[in-house]
Amino acid sequence: MTAPAAPHIPVLLRPILAAADPVSGTWIDGTFGAGGYAKGLLDAGAGHVVGIDRDPLAHEMAAPWAAEYGDRLRLVEANFAQMDEVASGVDGVVLDLGVSSMQLDRAERGFSFQKDGPLDMRMSQSGPTAADLVNELPEAALAEILFVYGEERASRRIAKAIVRERTEAPIETTERLSHIVEGCLPRQKPGQSHPATRSFQALRIAVNDEYAALHEGLLAAERALAPGGLLAVVTFHSVEDRMVKRFLQIRAGQTGRANRFQPLVEEPEPQFTLVSKKAIGPDAEELEANPRARSAKLRLARRTEAAAQAIDPADIATPRLKGAR
Repeated sequence: MTAPAAPHIPVLLRPILAAADPVSGTWIDGTFGAGGYAKGLLDAGAGHVVGIDRDPLAHEMAAPWAAEYGDRLRLVEANFAQMDEVASGVDGVVLDLGVSSMQLDRAERGFSFQKDGPLDMRMSQSGPTAADLVNELPEAALAEILFVYGEERASRRIAKAIVRERTEAPIETTERLSHIVEGCLPRQKPGQSHPATRSFQALRIAVNDEYAALHEGLLAAERALAPGGLLAVVTFHSVEDRMVKRFLQIRAGQTGRANRFQPLVEEPEPQFTLVSKKAIGPDAEELEANPRARSAKLRLARRTEAAAQAIDPADIATPRLKGAR
């Protein structure tokens, strides 16, 4: 019998609600998942919440309780990078990046190395799977994915082992891939993350094109927010946090001149003001209630009246695959 999934606890919800106090108007929960943020916002006073998720399972699982909120909650199956096509002039946008506990808890989705299942990892449940990448990509391309998206130092060693193992038989399960990765790394010390963590993260990001979605999603949030609206972004690893930090620094006009001898250039009006210059982490109370929050970082900013602008992905250091390492 399969153990029941752990209840979803939205990470860093309290500081989001505190920054928004009083919570009102229309909000977008751009990564709806199990609906924790949407529920929290509605219960705190939001008039309406638009919940966006590209995973059909999220919409199925919300059916038993979503009706309790009537027309105050509207669910849309889409990528959060399209949020401004769904709603505009909103009072707040919340994004919780990465994989949800709802997805991790289901072995058949193939996100977790702790639960044996098919090597899938597709959030939208469509398109190429992680197994397709692992079994079809050249060794150099696999190494690049592991290095760039997972910051895995042993990327070449792991890619070489994957290619060697797949000649014996296709790699189709999370358990087999996890064992291959474990065999390439030193024995795990107490307190360290599982050896396969970075590799699974890298494959998930590649399968779902998550960094491109984040870049487009931040721009979509800028277009969707009304002046004074709050943007709240929760990240769980360093690359995503650096991207969000850089985006908000640029949009808040806090990048500064790289060289004092360069001529002054008239800068455009900032699109955001920072609520906090530093990322907000979980406090002791939240960590005790939800260990998943330990690596979470929250960045908050308020939309100004300045017009939305385009931005080059390179300006926020969006990682790109440029060749094997």
